[in-house]
Amino acid sequence: MALTSRSEFLPKWIAWETTQRCNLNCQHCRCASDLNAPFGDFTTRNALALIDDIAAWVQPVLVLSGGEPLMRPDIFEIAAHGTARGLRMCMATNGLRVGDDTCRRMKDSGIRMVSLSLDGPNAQIHDDFRRVRGAFDATIAAAERLKAHGIPFLINSSFARHNQHAIGDTFRLAKSLGATAWYMFMIVPTGRGTELFDDLITQPDYDAILEWHYEQEKIESDILMRPTCAPHYYRVVPQLAQKDGSRFKRRDLTFSTGAGKGCVAGQTICLIDAFGNVRPCSYMEQVAGNVFRQSFREIWETSPLLVRMRDFESYGGRCGACEFRNVCGGCRARAYAVTGDPFAEEPFCDYIPRSMRSASPSE
Repeated sequence: MALTSRSEFLPKWIAWETTQRCNLNCQHCRCASDLNAPFGDFTTRNALALIDDIAAWVQPVLVLSGGEPLMRPDIFEIAAHGTARGLRMCMATNGLRVGDDTCRRMKDSGIRMVSLSLDGPNAQIHDDFRRVRGAFDATIAAAERLKAHGIPFLINSSFARHNQHAIGDTFRLAKSLGATAWYMFMIVPTGRGTELFDDLITQPDYDAILEWHYEQEKIESDILMRPTCAPHYYRVVPQLAQKDGSRFKRRDLTFSTGAGKGCVAGQTICLIDAFGNVRPCSYMEQVAGNVFRQSFREIWETSPLLVRMRDFESYGGRCGACEFRNVCGGCRARAYAVTGDPFAEEPFCDYIPRSMRSASPSE
């Protein structure tokens, strides 16, 4: 296995599942959170110790996630400690507990960006996805409060076949709310999301949606845009730009996982779950190590799983042979969900690499 440069692959964005408990019951939840889910193993003391361990080595974006992080009574103590240690602290919340006092505490603790979820342009679509009546109204109210308090927020929108028709309207609503950025998330069937396996967006709709995103992103100046868990967008963009002669230059998002590459799981991002397990991304089940037994740095630099995540030539099928593998990489979580092998080819990409076309006896 070809080893990769440590300096090239430093953690820039870490999602931390501070609890698995949640006041929603979303269809696509990667960790199957609900009100009966466990809080996890992080006491306040070892939560602060984890921040110290990370900050002693790197200063990434650290996203306090869940479950619903606002269900932890000590979440702002944790956020303030991260801010004091030089980490760029963010929070991912469903909005149900975002009131004026919460916004003031976010600002006091140094939260620099908040993410909200919006899965449709109306309550019928969004609440059906989230399986709690009033979730849509809570998201809208949270966005308005965050804006009033001067707290930047971005919006994540998840799509499957049943709500793909509402992508454009959902984007326009996110923009009207004053979001800094909008992430179009293509569902990965993991956790409770396996229930949506037969509802995943398939070809040719998948590529048509990516092309819509490209055309929208070219003309958009008021809100930043990114497709999430759709890594072959980073192949589609240069291909479409070459085709239409565009000089389109994508803008970077300060608190994003990166602007120039598709799948960055285990390369510049990871998830630390509520039990201390380090996973390459929020949607991969494979565990690289546990922060209660090893330092985060040791896991990041020596885990065989993470080392292989950075060895793109070892990927299977079309992904390993693809000339776009260094900018795309295929979704490793989706590959595992469909094939049982996290290093198999991306199952939702239909591109045939040049090397495989030239080797075909029919050509």
